[in-house]
Amino acid sequence: MKILVPVKRVIDYNLKPRIKADGSGVDLANVKMSMNPFDEIAVEEAIRLKEKGAASEIVAVSIGPAKAQETLRTALAMGADRAILIETETQVEPLAVAKLLKAIVDEEAPGLVVMGKQAIDDDSNQTGQMLAALWGRGQGTFASAVAIDGDHVSVTREVDGGLETVKLALPAVVTTDLRLNEPRYASLPNIMKAKSKPLAVKKPEDYGVDITPRLTTLKVVEPPVRKAGEMVASVDELVAKLKAKGVVA
Repeated sequence: MKILVPVKRVIDYNLKPRIKADGSGVDLANVKMSMNPFDEIAVEEAIRLKEKGAASEIVAVSIGPAKAQETLRTALAMGADRAILIETETQVEPLAVAKLLKAIVDEEAPGLVVMGKQAIDDDSNQTGQMLAALWGRGQGTFASAVAIDGDHVSVTREVDGGLETVKLALPAVVTTDLRLNEPRYASLPNIMKAKSKPLAVKKPEDYGVDITPRLTTLKVVEPPVRKAGEMVASVDELVAKLKAKGVVA
């Protein structure tokens, strides 16, 4: 079985994003970029499934600028077999991403797509669900455990009330949550080997997908600074302060 793993190049999660002076977006100049953390978990899970003998090949795919090749090389160093970059400088929205992934799915015919539940830059949490809908296949979102069982995959997913397990017929789409696994570090020998692994570069036009943005960003601003809290000595003092501020009658 072939596993397809989409990965995204985002601002490193350890950094605090900076807003451009004109408020047009996030400043990416001279900022460290890395693989989206949820996608790292997806790559790790695909590798573990291959190590268990449930998969024969892992294909990593990314949509973004030429520098996204670095992100794909990271996936290859972790254990992916080959990679595909759909190169574009345009900011691609979730629906366009899903359509491009659907085109790759049609071309590659994977048995399973494993991807992060969301990207930490836009927090959309839409692409996996959209891909499943376009593909007409089952989806297991927010996975905390994944197990291949013949021609089905069992996905334990995190829901508000606890855990829910669903069984999906393959092919299917699985989106990963934080508690699924802990991604491995790529060893130096594997980093060197990744340089010689196949990495194909395509364009959105090759798949006939229109990636023209449907949304317009009017302005990006920092969230308001939270005011410092106040200590009170008793419940009566708390209620009095709340009444004085008009919070309670």
